Amino acid sequence: MPCMDSSGEMTAEARKILAAMSGGVPLSVVADMTGLPLYRIRSAARELAEAGLAEEKNETYMATEAGRAALAAPPRQA
Repeated sequence: MPCMDSSGEMTAEARKILAAMSGGVPLSVVADMTGLPLYRIRSAARELAEAGLAEEKNETYMATEAGRAALAAPPRQA
């Protein structure tokens, strides 16, 4: 599941996942909050971390400062 579209913008699903991570929660909780399967959450968490938008600490994931800024910015219109 790509978290970024061809223009480098976060997908709607990635925004939803990152928003659920903003409180620093385990991935199973993110899955419960979003209604998405855990395997998709794990994949997205890796991609978001590689992009510097999320980080893992003590088996919980949270949005980084860059991730919070990306969530605060309105999504670009196509």
